[in-house]
Parts: sequence; C-alpha cells; structure tokens
Amino acid sequence: MARPAAAYEAAVPPRPACAYTSCYCEENVWKLCDYIRSQDQYPLEEFYAVFISNDRRMIPLWKQRSGHADEPVVWDYHVILLHVPSGEQNFIYDLDTVLPFPCPFEVYSVEAFRLDDSLRPEFHRKIRMIRADLYLKTFASDRSHMKDANGKWQKPPPSYPCIETAGVGLLTLFPCSSVRSLPRETVL
Repeated sequence: MARPAAAYEAAVPPRPACAYTSCYCEENVWKLCDYIRSQDQYPLEEFYAVFISNDRRMIPLWKQRSGHADEPVVWDYHVILLHVPSGEQNFIYDLDTVLPFPCPFEVYSVEAFRLDDSLRPEFHRKIRMIRADLYLKTFASDRSHMKDANGKWQKPPPSYPCIETAGVGLLTLFPCSSVRSLPRETVL
C-alpha cells in the first residue's frame, strides 16, 4: 500500500536551504541530485532530471515565482526533478515554483503544465527524462548560454564553479546553446 503524501519524507532540505540560482534551473537540479546522492536516503535511480522545452524554445509554465497572478512564464526551457518511488505517489521538486516543495506530481502537472490541448501548437512541450545518476555523471555547462553577444551575464551566475563532468559523447537536449547533456542511448 502506498504511503499517503503526508508521510512522504522530502529527499532534500526545505526550499530556502537548497542551493539555488534564479535562471539556472539545470544546475539547481544537478545540485539537488548531488545532495540526494550524498544523503543516501533514497535510491538515486528513483529520481529523474526532466528537461522541458520545444523546437521554438517557448514553453509556458504556470505557478512560477517570476510569474504574475495566473499568467504563465514562458521559458526557453525548464528543468525540474521528478521522484518516482516504487509503488508510491510521485513528486516534483521545482525550486522556481510557488507550489509546494516537493509537490505531488498530480498537483504539479495540473497547476504548472495545464493541458497542451488548450495551448497553441508552438507552445506544446517536449519532455526528456534523464535518470539522476546519469545526469550527475554526464551533465556539464560552461554557462555561455547565459551571456549576451558582448559577453555580459544576462543573469548573475551561481557562486560555485561551473559543473564539469568526465562524460563523453554528449548531446544537446534542446537548443539551449552550450547546455550539454547525455549520450542519446541513455535518455529515458
């Protein structure tokens, strides 16, 4: 029998205690995965980095901290963390949402995603899930996608060094400039 959501123990600290830099969601999720690995409370294989984008790099998400009232924020891409414990309710960890942290998947999907059927086709989402253990081994970013044509930061970068891994055969998940990710065969 599945544990009720109230009995779920979060895999990471409360939102204010998490490593977070606005507009660096892929690194925020990498840091969450790294924390989960270090705590060894849950099997890392139960977690997925979820990349959300589309060919036009315009995905609307509701219930985002940078949004206003019930208006969506349109990101070029967004990355969230999904926890899929076996036989239990799934949870989303999104440091950019105003929804609970973690948030039951059913709540997050209705509140933040809405239905693609109600969106214009150019806003339909493409989603790619990557197991957290693979994400930790192969994700890297030099953050150049966050600089303008003159080399100035569009948004201040995290205070820690760029994430570098020993991964080889990397591909770009979505057209996110230099954000690199996993070998095609490891994408779930």
